[in-house]
Amino acid sequence: MTRRRRQLSDEEEALWQGVARSVAPLKPGRKPPAPPAKPKAQPAPPEQAAAPAAVAPPKPRVRPPPPSPAPLDRRTLSRLSRGHIGIDGRLDLHGLTQEAAHERLIGFLVRVQADGGRTVLVITGKGDDGGPSDRGVLRRAVPHWLASRPFRGLVAGFDEATRHHGGAGALYVRVKKKR
Repeated sequence: MTRRRRQLSDEEEALWQGVARSVAPLKPGRKPPAPPAKPKAQPAPPEQAAAPAAVAPPKPRVRPPPPSPAPLDRRTLSRLSRGHIGIDGRLDLHGLTQEAAHERLIGFLVRVQADGGRTVLVITGKGDDGGPSDRGVLRRAVPHWLASRPFRGLVAGFDEATRHHGGAGALYVRVKKKR
């Protein structure tokens, strides 16, 4: 596929000729090629000339998506593990399919946010590390869900739980305040 070159307007052509005259060639004795003859524009057929230009409808204003949740800071993790920050809810996703777990997780987070909760524990289970089996699917999928668009209005941040709350098989999730 070849691209069609745009023709220079008369004003652009005059400007280019002025620039070309003011430049000294690198190799003396060589003259730049003459510009090609400009074809004359043909008038548009009467039907097209009479038709008004179509006005494009204004584009709807698109709101940028909220930022992805960040991991919890060290101080918050420490306070959670010591019990200084209470856990406002727990959700155990063991034994659920991905679809059921996704629906249950979003419903749970909506309820917690409506009730004014701030920190929840989501238990995914550890699954089987390193094997070719499908175990540990929720452990891998839930962090991706929490960072995805449907959850961005609900989740302020999340991180792996400390050992006595389930370690790698659970996540602390900070819920955004309801607006």
